[in-house]
Amino acid sequence: METIIENCNNSEAIDTAAKILRQGGLVAFPTETVYGLGGDALDPSASRRIYAAKGRPSDNPLIVHIADKNAVRELAAEVPETAVILMEAFWPGPLTIILNKKPIVPDETTGGLPTVAIRMPSHPAAMEMIRRSGVYVAAPSANRSGRPSPTTAEHVAEDLSGEIQMILDGGPVGIGIESTIVDLTGPVPMILRPGFITKEMLSAVVGPVELDPSLVELDRESSRKDHPADFTKTENPSSGPAPDMAMQHPKAPGMRYTHYAPRGTLSIVSDIAHPEQVTEAVTERIIVLAKEALAAGKVTAVLTTGENSGAYAALTEDPHFHRIILGNTDDGQTVAAHLYAALRTCDSLGCEVIYTESFRRDALGSAIMNRLIKAAGHRVIPV
Repeated sequence: METIIENCNNSEAIDTAAKILRQGGLVAFPTETVYGLGGDALDPSASRRIYAAKGRPSDNPLIVHIADKNAVRELAAEVPETAVILMEAFWPGPLTIILNKKPIVPDETTGGLPTVAIRMPSHPAAMEMIRRSGVYVAAPSANRSGRPSPTTAEHVAEDLSGEIQMILDGGPVGIGIESTIVDLTGPVPMILRPGFITKEMLSAVVGPVELDPSLVELDRESSRKDHPADFTKTENPSSGPAPDMAMQHPKAPGMRYTHYAPRGTLSIVSDIAHPEQVTEAVTERIIVLAKEALAAGKVTAVLTTGENSGAYAALTEDPHFHRIILGNTDDGQTVAAHLYAALRTCDSLGCEVIYTESFRRDALGSAIMNRLIKAAGHRVIPV
């Protein structure tokens, strides 16, 4: 099939996208977080097409995107006061809430779960497309399953050209990582996936908020593991369950399967005694590992920040080495916005071995590290 690519500022393009959705087709579109791959959320066949286009496991639930807060009451069996407060505080915006679903939401959209994930994006083109389509739009990220999420229309085309009917091009997205997901079906709101809306921001409006135990365990286990460099491996797993979630049915996208992975072997190097900092020991270890990889003939990259980039200056003399700067240490928004694009840049450069510094675990840094740990398949090298 030929994939149409149109600028989302074109009103006729929005009309075309809306028509495709009404007819059961698939449209990739920009949101403030990443590009989404949309289909009619109440059409089981459309959801099946989304899974097929992405190569996504069918037990990985999809998020339903809406353009009117009243739609929540049509999709959810009950809407607790906590949900109302969060919708008023953060919608439209990068927050997804999980509620018990009504029967009109098919199991194909929810991955067989009795709950539904809902969000209202703030991107004007996404909102207008949903309004004009007249349907609720199920939309995971618009990439092949396991690959870094797309932050430009070009990223979408790399993965899905020929697999979907249309891509709405809105240029680079603003936030760059997926929405925060909060489960509201229990007595206390629980974060299932960290994002731009932080735990502190949520607690400020609804009181106590918990982290899903799998997120805490993921962070704890990764900080203890020492994965030696393996120059024979050139591709991370993209479809198998992550170790910590292998026996559980995922309640939200990204909880079970390896995500965001570049084609090369990505490793995080972290100082055990000072995990919040990129110490001299970390940069020295990365330099040693990078030199070993280069000596083995591997195209090698280092993901770093502006403050630390000078430590790797000598390595840039090797044509097989690439230094990729994500932003400044104290600017999590810039790092988040550049993260997935940087991982895709590693692919375009043919990088076989990739090392990254760790980032602060506070506020947005927690979401960045969540994505990096998943992208690295839990491969953390402590120093």
